[in-house]
Amino acid sequence: MQEQINQLFEWYERNKDSLHPIALASHFHFRLVYIHPFADGNGRTARLVMNLILMQHGYPPAIIKAAPEHRLRYYGTLEKASIEGDIEPFVTLVADCVEESLQQYLQGLGIDKQGDDE
Repeated sequence: MQEQINQLFEWYERNKDSLHPIALASHFHFRLVYIHPFADGNGRTARLVMNLILMQHGYPPAIIKAAPEHRLRYYGTLEKASIEGDIEPFVTLVADCVEESLQQYLQGLGIDKQGDDE
């Protein structure tokens, strides 16, 4: 398992300047969950690291909501990536969550979606 973690960080170093930050964070999250290095808390840890990567690049955190429909999409896209090797639905999910966080921030600032003050 240590070798897999080392490979994950090597992958990150190779890709941190070439992948879009949302794709980078999503791929790191998926790869860490796939390795499953901890007895408990793998998903929480992966989401924390994913959000750290996003925030380091100036993006708001991707909040995966606890509502059943959100959790089903989250687990479904991770499963699709694991079984079929198709990570794009998971990247899209993360991008949607980042966009939702950004919209909440803008609303809090009194700015609508087009950037106009309300």
